[in-house]
Amino acid sequence: MNRISGPLLEANQPDKVDRVIAPSLERRRLRAYVIILLVDAVLINLSFAIAALAYEGIWWEPRSMLAAQTLLPLYFTIAMYNSTYGQKALGDWVFAMRQALTALLVSAALLNFVGFYTKSNAEFSRVAVTLGLIGAAIAIAASRRLIPRLIDRFWGGKTRNRLVIMDGGPAFSLPQSLSVEAKDYDLDPTALDPFMRERLGKLLRYQDRVVVSCPAERRLAWAILLKSSGVYGEIVSETAHDLGALGVQQYKDQDATSLLVSTGPLGLRGRIAKRAFDVIAAFLGLIVLSPLLAFIALKIKLEDGGPILFVQRRMGRGNQFFNMLKFRSMRTEQLDHEGNVSTARDDARITKVGAFIRRTSIDELPQLINILRGEMSIVGPRPHAISSRANNKYFWEVDGQYWQRHSLKPGLTGLAQVRGHRGATEQEKDLTDRLQSDLEYIARWSIQRDLQIVYRTLWVLRHRNAY
Repeated sequence: MNRISGPLLEANQPDKVDRVIAPSLERRRLRAYVIILLVDAVLINLSFAIAALAYEGIWWEPRSMLAAQTLLPLYFTIAMYNSTYGQKALGDWVFAMRQALTALLVSAALLNFVGFYTKSNAEFSRVAVTLGLIGAAIAIAASRRLIPRLIDRFWGGKTRNRLVIMDGGPAFSLPQSLSVEAKDYDLDPTALDPFMRERLGKLLRYQDRVVVSCPAERRLAWAILLKSSGVYGEIVSETAHDLGALGVQQYKDQDATSLLVSTGPLGLRGRIAKRAFDVIAAFLGLIVLSPLLAFIALKIKLEDGGPILFVQRRMGRGNQFFNMLKFRSMRTEQLDHEGNVSTARDDARITKVGAFIRRTSIDELPQLINILRGEMSIVGPRPHAISSRANNKYFWEVDGQYWQRHSLKPGLTGLAQVRGHRGATEQEKDLTDRLQSDLEYIARWSIQRDLQIVYRTLWVLRHRNAY
């Protein structure tokens, strides 16, 4: 960030403002969009021409090129609507690639749809067209990876103007932005001064994003000023930051505004995917492991005649209790249903069979039934006993963020477990390490990550802290 500061010289204010007026980057972006569009057209045509040459031995074969020329307007139309050519696509190559490939896939489907109803499908070589689409997808994806590097080299990575105005508020910075002190340019949002507004207008000219940091009592004045300037404006709010606000919701019928502070960690598609994975994995797990489960159940029963399962109340999704199932590993008369005492190494309460199943994590397998019931997931934050403590403090007393881990269903395994955070919580750090991993998992959930954690779990079933 470049910070502009210095003594206030009223007579020189116009000159000072003129020296920091940002150049317009709109033409730069438009040129980039046109170049990318032309490159896409070339890549699609070349891909179809090469595909025809490879399959039919004819360069620029008429039928394949007709398919390419029919595809192009469909692709460009969809690309214009899904932000394939937009500001975000210039700086985020993953987003740019995803949007471009989506446009290509949808346009290919429309091409096939149009061809079916016009009975012109027979005119195209299916193999050549398929090869052309695959080649175009690869070429377009590669070009999107190259674009940010070219922008970094020739434009210094800058495609948008950002301005931060510091007016006595909390410290704030933006990457690749210009920061100015309001006092250095005599910018007072409460002043009814057209010359001050003209100075501000020059500063805001060509800015794509403006952020103001000011005291609470000046926010309304700055808000009015930014609205009147016709720019994308933001005002830093410590209150919103403390609440972890995600956005703003307006209720025009009530003349009220609220801060959006939570949305739930998963959308509908994410919940469906995670639940489908849980059900399939738990069902198959119970079938495949049924001989082992039956053998362990028999061993537990034969050792002391006590119950096979240990049922303990734990807290699940939405801070609601559920009964978690485990193979019983302790002597019947010494069971700790509330989790008041953490299990220690060489704990006298543990049976012979219990020592083995705890070392190998087999005692947790009955939780596959909890998963089928919908109370747990294959992967998620591990559920804790209600009375669990770290350094003689309840977990929620150690860190107030503890409750946030209950926004997802608890898991049979989790990110904390594959990182080695297992066993007793003797120190507060034992808990905070797990909590950090749990919150990271919730924030960055994906079905691919669940699969990775399941795979990594296979290598940590036996662990020095599993006792």
